[in-house]
Amino acid sequence: MKELYDKVALDCSRLTTHAYSTSFSLGIRCLDKSIRQPICAIYGFVRFADEIVDTFHDYDKASLLERFKADTYKAIEEKISLNPILHSFQLTVNKYDIDHELIDQFLYSMEMDLTDREYDKQEFETYILGSAEVVGLMCLQVFCDGDKEEYNKLKPYAMKLGSAFQKINFLRDLKDDYVHMGRSYFPGIELDHFNDDSKSQIEKGIEKDFKMGLEGIKKLPKCAKFGVYLAYVYYYSLFKKIRRTPSSNVLSTRIRIANPLKIMILFSTYLKHRLRLI
Repeated sequence: MKELYDKVALDCSRLTTHAYSTSFSLGIRCLDKSIRQPICAIYGFVRFADEIVDTFHDYDKASLLERFKADTYKAIEEKISLNPILHSFQLTVNKYDIDHELIDQFLYSMEMDLTDREYDKQEFETYILGSAEVVGLMCLQVFCDGDKEEYNKLKPYAMKLGSAFQKINFLRDLKDDYVHMGRSYFPGIELDHFNDDSKSQIEKGIEKDFKMGLEGIKKLPKCAKFGVYLAYVYYYSLFKKIRRTPSSNVLSTRIRIANPLKIMILFSTYLKHRLRLI
């Protein structure tokens, strides 16, 4: 039965989400049940593409990514794939009419990661757009369930929130990206001379993105508001911890949120949600 294969494929995306990110998985569980599977499908697709460029060092990454890209478009066109991650993704793309331009932009950013580079301002903005902002827009199309007017209204906020999340990831992973991968994302920042002033400069931009992102969360459909707000609170907690950490430690250590604090974040966020404080 085709329905059974669809379920198995969607389950694979759910398992992928849980295996790679307990925090993101927790956020998805706080979404309305009706949209959890499609959001997992988007995460699974994004995660596998990211794995190709970030971890498959003993393989021809460019060839693997090109094959993944071709298989993605073929799956969307034919509405089936024997790759369960791509099959669940195409189910979501076709059901929610996700713009193919968003997929193009995401895959282009993944291609940018195939080469060691220091990003200038334009390249940085292009990378952020493709690696983070359009992922937020894919999710937003699921949240809005075909309501284009609502989608267009919320689009700028979703892009800023995605940008904030990605920049936090860059700061958190500064050591691995620069030392091990040869990547320097932040334009105008010399990581060989990374200091508290340059760190503060980055943080000011992130704070602005967070502020606008929170405005958008308050306007989200009910099905998505709690889960997205939980992700916001988690990332903002991580941001505050990074902001308290000296620049030398950020460059030498991966900053994390301890599991007990994650649980506290969940309960406090749920309480605010129930009391309609968001």
